[in-house]
Amino acid sequence: MSGHLALAVSTVLYGLGIVAQTVAARRADERPGTGVGLLARLAADRVYLLGFTGQVGGFLFAFLAREDLPLYLVQAGSSCAVGLATVIGVLLLGWRIRRVEIAVLVVMACGLLLLTGAAAPSTAHELPLVPALVVLGLLTLAVLPLARTFKTVTPVLAGIAFAVVAVAARNVAGKPALDLVLHPLTWLMVIAAFVGQACLATALQRGSATSAVASMDATTVVIGSVAGLALMGDQIAAGREWWVVLGVLLVVSGVLVLGSVAKPAAELVSARGER
Repeated sequence: MSGHLALAVSTVLYGLGIVAQTVAARRADERPGTGVGLLARLAADRVYLLGFTGQVGGFLFAFLAREDLPLYLVQAGSSCAVGLATVIGVLLLGWRIRRVEIAVLVVMACGLLLLTGAAAPSTAHELPLVPALVVLGLLTLAVLPLARTFKTVTPVLAGIAFAVVAVAARNVAGKPALDLVLHPLTWLMVIAAFVGQACLATALQRGSATSAVASMDATTVVIGSVAGLALMGDQIAAGREWWVVLGVLLVVSGVLVLGSVAKPAAELVSARGER
């Protein structure tokens, strides 16, 4: 499977997963009880579990896409899944959408098209194992203590953890199954994913879900893009460097604006899958 096809499948699965989880959450909210009771009802909801399966599938296909595609494109594609989910909800479920949200979706789509046109498929430069483990491991270990100390930036810290997931995945994607399982960066990727989910869950308890997810996604896109270009040899088609700058700017801006203008009814009460 080509990297572009894997990324397209990943984005669709993420989008469908978001829609299914949102539908299940709204249905559960119609009955009394929140917190643990709400999560327990969601865990027994087939629609919610279907959405969670979509999130897991989206992560797996994004992992495959990272073997050939630069991180600036893969992370942007994953972040645009929330826009795709909005389109699916409008077309199939009759969700209401405002003009400003339509404008933001168009901006995000333009950014993603620019990044797709600029991306040059390539195999990543494998980072030296020990320095990579030390730096990425320290970043991961620092996230949870910082989240307890600086509570207002918890979504950003979740984004840092998921950026570690992206960088580690770009290093190990494409390796034979046995090498993948035994590689230390694979396990660091798993740990960073759990840390990111823990931070995001905390952020969702403290404020707007859409704002938290938007801040997280924007952080992951920026850090992942910079790391891929500066350290891992991610390639840009000749003469299209400005496409990447503008594309990342449009996607990040779109994600942040969409997170700030989304209606409470459309907020996600569940964490998104590992990005």
